[in-house]
Amino acid sequence: MIVLKIKTNIYFSFIAVLLSLYVFIFTKFAEKLKENELEQFDSAIIQFIQGQISDQLTSIMKVLTFFGSIPWFIMAAIAVSIFLVLSHKKRYAVFLLFTSWTGLVLNLVLKWMFKRERPDLLPIIAENGFSFPSGHSMGSFVFYGALAVILVRISKHAFLDWIFGSLCALIILFIGISRIYLGVHYPSDVIGGFAAGGAWLTICGLGLRYFEYSFTKKRRGDRR
Repeated sequence: MIVLKIKTNIYFSFIAVLLSLYVFIFTKFAEKLKENELEQFDSAIIQFIQGQISDQLTSIMKVLTFFGSIPWFIMAAIAVSIFLVLSHKKRYAVFLLFTSWTGLVLNLVLKWMFKRERPDLLPIIAENGFSFPSGHSMGSFVFYGALAVILVRISKHAFLDWIFGSLCALIILFIGISRIYLGVHYPSDVIGGFAAGGAWLTICGLGLRYFEYSFTKKRRGDRR
């Protein structure tokens, strides 16, 4: 009982630190955006990334950016949710859909609040709407992060969890880079998207853990 309590305290302490970090990063970039202090930071990274432009790399980046798009998230979320329901993991299907859709709404609200125009230096593809925070970056962090959370909950193989988690992290990172490469987002948009997505995923993950704890406690009470 004491060991379980210690583990629980460690878990919630870690989550509190993680959430605080995400909020701190987002807040800092939001403040610098309002004070117009991001131009030098953004320009240096854009020049480096877009300095690598080639036809082959552009094709790869277009594929990567698709895996952070709304059409892809809709198809993937529905497909994974159906699989989870058929596997008798309904609560994880609800978690994935809720986290993804509310994350999308939150991103739209944040974009409306900041109203940052997109960069126009060297756009390779055309995009509409405001720029900060990046919807692809935020959506990727929420969606692929939620998939990783679900796998950790249902998998019994720590090595598999590590491999899948690392793969999700790489996908999220490269989707963010693709947005800068394609000229539709500033680097600060991408970092802000990651931070906002991380914060929202952490909050939803806490909600899932609370639900599972309450459900388990109720079942134990019913057995007595």
